[in-house]
Amino acid sequence: MISFTFNGVELKGQSGQSVSAALLVNKERINRYARFSGAPRGLFCGIGVCFDCMLIINGQPNLRGCLTEIQPGMIVEVQNDH
Repeated sequence: MISFTFNGVELKGQSGQSVSAALLVNKERINRYARFSGAPRGLFCGIGVCFDCMLIINGQPNLRGCLTEIQPGMIVEVQNDH
């Protein structure tokens, strides 16, 4: 198991999991908020085609959680696009 932080809370994920998969296992469904409507967005396609799972990872915005492998000590935050 790998420890990482999501919005200041320590969570666990399995080695080899994507960030989005680890968040789903931990019952975290919101990855970002839509630019104009402010609607919550989460994992949709899971294969990198859409951009609904964009997160701030280790301070870098606009990273797709479904394409990013979870790493020990990773700091993940919800992205607010508006």
